[in-house]
Amino acid sequence: MLYALIDIGSNTVRMAIYRIEGGRAEMLMKKKHAVGLAAHLKDGIMQQSGIDRTVEIVNGFRAFLLPFGIENVVAFTTAALRNARNSAEAVGEIERRTGLSIRIITGDEEAEYDFIGAVHGLKEDSGVIIDIGGASTELVAFKNRAILTKTSLPIGSLALYANHVKALLPTAKEIAVMREEVERIIRSEEAFVSIRETSLVGIGGTFKGASALCSAMFHQEAASTHLAVETIEEMIRYFSFAGVLTMDMTVLLMKNVPERMHTVMPGLVIADVLAGWFHAKEITYSDSGVREGYIYAEILK
Repeated sequence: MLYALIDIGSNTVRMAIYRIEGGRAEMLMKKKHAVGLAAHLKDGIMQQSGIDRTVEIVNGFRAFLLPFGIENVVAFTTAALRNARNSAEAVGEIERRTGLSIRIITGDEEAEYDFIGAVHGLKEDSGVIIDIGGASTELVAFKNRAILTKTSLPIGSLALYANHVKALLPTAKEIAVMREEVERIIRSEEAFVSIRETSLVGIGGTFKGASALCSAMFHQEAASTHLAVETIEEMIRYFSFAGVLTMDMTVLLMKNVPERMHTVMPGLVIADVLAGWFHAKEITYSDSGVREGYIYAEILK
């Protein structure tokens, strides 16, 4: 049976099409648009521009599905719409104008789906999963492949960029300010205070982009699935920049993170602070996450 999953995220709106048979899910293709919904929040209110753009994209996805006769369409949304003060009104308008029911998943649910999706492809039995989104960051601590604790931090790569960065790339001063904000937020998470010396697993677009950027910068043959913390810190230093980008910088960004040029450094600041907090020396990238977790938890249950 074919299913289409539409994920209305804070950075991107994605649709992935899966063949689900015999208790397994195979992704056939995916389409995405970099919308940056988190940047359409003003004083906590989702602006009409964000609603209109989401409606346009979702209706485009639905039109794409028509020739294939795919009727199993599931849509959910995460932090940008979840945290908006007018969340119910904004989602309701999107539903009316697209004819599609949209589930607002909670921060806890998002973290749990992250875990379920990632753990299927993990070798690690214990560790912490990190999913850096545009408006939130989910953390899931697990041991013996079972969840110990989970949380959704009110900080994301696009939100950091919108609040603290004036140009395309952050300056050293802006990076310092972002670090302070992330450190303040993680210190408030009592459930994670005692978790140290653990394996970290990164999922989502920030880590996918960082893996590609790392491979290009350090001339690796394939996208790296193991990001050393010292490498993350070197990338942040290299792209801490004020002024016109060099040709080398331009080529690296355009080839490897064309849709995340402005958010990849704020995302890496979050990753670096968390790695320091957990005393980790590297972060392992996993390509499975919230959408796969949703399938296993809600469709294949």
